[in-house]
Amino acid sequence: MSSKGSTTLRLPEERLKLIRAIAGYENRSLADIYTELTDEYIARHRETLELLQIPDFLKECREGLEEIEAEKGKKLSALGN
Repeated sequence: MSSKGSTTLRLPEERLKLIRAIAGYENRSLADIYTELTDEYIARHRETLELLQIPDFLKECREGLEEIEAEKGKKLSALGN
């Protein structure tokens, strides 16, 4: 069984009214809706999380951007040859 945490979300009143209306219409709890939304958000970003776990990945990306800004490195057309 997984443990559950809690948090407080501060939403603009207009959004809160809308999400409550939708939850009522669908006969769902706000917790269920937010769980679904966070699951979708995590799934969309899972690849990024995996890439960031590669040692020095972020450092190499930054170095690559610095090379591009300094107009160093190879052009894409040269990489295929």
